[in-house]
Amino acid sequence: MGHNHNHHHDSSSKNIGIAFFLNLFFTIIEFIGGFYTNSLAITSDAIHDLGDSLSLGMAWCFQKISNKKASQTYSYGFKRFSLLGAIINSVILLIGSFFIISEAIPRIINPEASDAKGMMWLAILGIIVNGAAVLKLKGGTSINERVVSLHLLEDVLGWVAVLIASVVMQFWHVPVLDPILSILIALFILYNVFKNGKESIRIILQGAPMEISVDAIQTKILQHKKIKNIHDCHLWSMDGEYNVFTAHLIIEESLNNEEKIILKKEVRKILHGDFHLEHITLELELANEDCGYIDCV
Repeated sequence: MGHNHNHHHDSSSKNIGIAFFLNLFFTIIEFIGGFYTNSLAITSDAIHDLGDSLSLGMAWCFQKISNKKASQTYSYGFKRFSLLGAIINSVILLIGSFFIISEAIPRIINPEASDAKGMMWLAILGIIVNGAAVLKLKGGTSINERVVSLHLLEDVLGWVAVLIASVVMQFWHVPVLDPILSILIALFILYNVFKNGKESIRIILQGAPMEISVDAIQTKILQHKKIKNIHDCHLWSMDGEYNVFTAHLIIEESLNNEEKIILKKEVRKILHGDFHLEHITLELELANEDCGYIDCV
């Protein structure tokens, strides 16, 4: 079983690594192509792809260290380090998007001609490269692979938009189409940055995961006939995937040590199976016992 897990882990890391180098190589070509074709749409897509390259690179790195054991300094392990990557990526994308918008607005007022044929060939190449990366990650078993695959699929759709615009510009003289498209791409990037940033802030502030209700967990636990009450519940996520839960359970006084062990095993099994909680800490208390915490609720 362990060998099989390592095999999937190595395969996932390799697939993400290949997609990263493909995307990074093409991002460099995009920046050069955007300069020579005088196309802001190409440059804005390059910034989008740069963000995805950073995401891929960081996903690749963290895929490699995801099994690293906790230390005395980082007692929960290194899962939350991925948030640093997300924040760095968001800052770069924010700066890049505002730069594109600031460059595009004057060109809407005074349009400049772009090399539509060059844009078309770059768009075709972009669809091929990003499409190849999507196919490489298609059917991946890890969450990293699936998330990265969705990002690359967005890139493919962006290049389809550039391809359509470049074809139109070859038949009709509408140079304003390039800055308009670049602003649309920049706004799409900003939307995703703010959406992902909101989630990152929630995790940093140790908010409960959106998809899990603390009330639902409490209701489920209280269905156990040997548990009289529950309090001091805390639910948070380390990285958006690895969820942690702690609680104090009020139990019957008649339970012996063996029954207490069985009870905790049963509750952990329920929480892991129904709510996909990975790290569960349960403290057993009696009804007349003071838990000792001032803010225990």
